[in-house]
Amino acid sequence: MTTSCLGFTSLIMKIMRTQDFSIILGIFNFILVFSPICGDDSIDTEGADRFKIEGKVTLTDARNSDWLGVTRVLVDGGDYIGYLRSDGSFVVNELPSGSYVVEISNPNYIFESARVDISRKGMVRARRVNYLQFSDKTSMSYPLDLKDRQKAKYFQTREQWRITDFLMNPMVLTMVLPLLLIMVLPKLMNAADPEAQKEMQSQMKAFNDKSTVPDISEMLASWFPSTDTKKPKHKVKKK
Repeated sequence: MTTSCLGFTSLIMKIMRTQDFSIILGIFNFILVFSPICGDDSIDTEGADRFKIEGKVTLTDARNSDWLGVTRVLVDGGDYIGYLRSDGSFVVNELPSGSYVVEISNPNYIFESARVDISRKGMVRARRVNYLQFSDKTSMSYPLDLKDRQKAKYFQTREQWRITDFLMNPMVLTMVLPLLLIMVLPKLMNAADPEAQKEMQSQMKAFNDKSTVPDISEMLASWFPSTDTKKPKHKVKKK
């Protein structure tokens, strides 16, 4: 049919050169009648390479069907858009062969995403989308069954004051722990046996005795002896 259309075009060019407008008008009417026939061939060839993506969207805690009206099926970020039916199913038509990312857009919930690969022969393969690990190729069933993951959070909850945050503050711990030791250690000593008290007192006396503590200057002198050698002076005997 395409070659016949080209033949009609060449025939028109030849008749226009003869300047016979009655013949031109008749041929123009003939083309108007048979132009849909010429166009149907091209439309059919284009429609033969078009495919579709179908599936279903499920909301686990749905109390009513209001969420269906505000939910959209986005293919490749919105290049192709689909809408949900009353049962949550959808179909996106007129897709050429290739790889597509199917996302569900809803203002209140976050849904799963899927990657759908369509071959030239119409074979469809679906797998999960993992933006953190691109090597992850977990397959999914087709037609798609996409479920909600969690509610969309637009605001961060305000932090509340708690007594544990105050007590676990490092500045508070450095002040409180010594006070506790001062208050608890004397009670532990009083509760101990008399022999244990005598032993602890003897250890405290030995620690406080300064006579047992070596002098730092003497220790340094013993570690670093002086290198200066003084020659002994000979005394002159008086006659």
